[in-house]
Amino acid sequence: MSGDPQPETIPAATVVIFRNDPAGGPPQLLMVTRSRNMSFAGGMAVFPGGRIDPADRELAARIAPQFDEIQGAAMIAAMRETLEETGLVIAVKEAVSAAEAADARAMLLETVALAPVLEHFGWTLDLSRLVYFARWWPRFRHERSFDTHFYLYDIGTGAVDIAVDATENTRLFWTSAADALAAADRGEMAVIFPTRRNLERLATFADFGAAKAHAEATPVRTITPKIEDREGGRVLTIPGDLGYPVTEEEISSAMRG
Repeated sequence: MSGDPQPETIPAATVVIFRNDPAGGPPQLLMVTRSRNMSFAGGMAVFPGGRIDPADRELAARIAPQFDEIQGAAMIAAMRETLEETGLVIAVKEAVSAAEAADARAMLLETVALAPVLEHFGWTLDLSRLVYFARWWPRFRHERSFDTHFYLYDIGTGAVDIAVDATENTRLFWTSAADALAAADRGEMAVIFPTRRNLERLATFADFGAAKAHAEATPVRTITPKIEDREGGRVLTIPGDLGYPVTEEEISSAMRG
C-alpha cells in the first residue's frame, strides 16, 4: 500500500582495488569476508566499503567541490572505509610508508573521520584516481537498503601491507575475479547477487587499463534488480546495456544479503 513505510535507504560506497598478480596472471582484486555477526551480508565475501557518513559529506563539500555532493562524499567514504578495513591508503598524491599507513589507520579508528587524518599526515587527496564503475541499489530488504557507488582503483605492483579489521571482517585476501567465481561455485565462499555480477564483469578485463576504459565508456545508471516470472521459474534480472555479461540468475540460487 502507498501508505506503508518505505525501507530506509543508506548511501554507501565500495572500491574494487586492483593489483598486478605477482605470478604474472590476471589482475588480482582485494576482497574481505564479513563477520557472520553483521546484519547485512554476514559471512559474505565483498569489496571494501561501507556507508557514507555526514563527515564524508562535510569533507567533500570543503575540499572536493568539483564533484557533485554524493559523488564527492562517496569517493571519500570509499577511501576512508578502505583504510579502516584493510590498512591501505588510497587516492592521495603523496607516497605513504607502511608505518604511516598503520598510524593513520589507528588514528582513523579513534577519530572516526578522515579529515583529521589527512591534516595530521599532510596528505592531499587525488580523487581522480578513483574510476566510477557502477551504482547498485537493490531493494530486497524490508527494513533498509544500500544505494552503493562502486569505484575502481589500481595500486600497481601490490607491494603493500594489509591487515583485516576484525571488528566487521574475518578475512582479507587477494584473488582474481575468475578465481573468486570458481571458489563461490565450489561453495568455498559466498557472494551476494551484486558482487557476483560485478565479479563476472571484472573477469572480462585483462588488466586495470581495460577495466578503466570500459568503465569510462559505459554509462552508469542505478541498477535495481527486478524479479521476473519466466516459464522455467522466477529469475532476478538487471538491465542488459550496462556492461554486465550475465544479467539474470534463478531466484533460488541468488544470494541477496
